[in-house]
Formats: sequence, structure tokens, C-alpha cells
Amino acid sequence: MTKKYEKELSLEELAALPDEAIDYSDIPELDESFWASAKYIEPEGTQQITLRVKKSVVEAYKATGKGYQTRMNSVLESYAQTVLKQKSQRS
Repeated sequence: MTKKYEKELSLEELAALPDEAIDYSDIPELDESFWASAKYIEPEGTQQITLRVKKSVVEAYKATGKGYQTRMNSVLESYAQTVLKQKSQRS
């Protein structure tokens, strides 16, 4: 694949691109066979809890901007999936 842009574009730069300037050539079209076997998966809900986290950890995530709690949850979820996968491999 040839590189279309000199540098990686930011989200703002990507959002500002007109549709005709976006290269979709490496993305396959979704045909009828894809949709025939597609399944809707309901997203898992969240549960509110109280959790004590070191101040330095919270500040580091907050420094990344809006959505820091979602990012913290993603890290915890990745860890949980790894633990469950390792546990199932041992069984």
C-alpha cells in the first residue's frame, strides 16, 4: 500500500477531510454474504462501584483528557480478558 499522507493525521485533520479525499481502497466492501451471517451483539453494561486508586494513577489518566474513565475501564477489561483466557487454557 502506498502512503497517501506525509504524516499520520490527527482526528481533527481526518474529520476535516472531504469524503473524496479519503482512500478506502484497502477496505473490502461488505456484501450480502457478510450481512447474512452478521450477528448483533448487545454491548455489556457497566456497574458503578467505589474503587480506591492511587492519586498518581488517576492524575495520569486525567491528563490524557476527556474519556479517561473509559480508558481506565479498557485497561482493566483487557487485563480481565487475559486472566480469563489464561485460566481457560489451564483447564
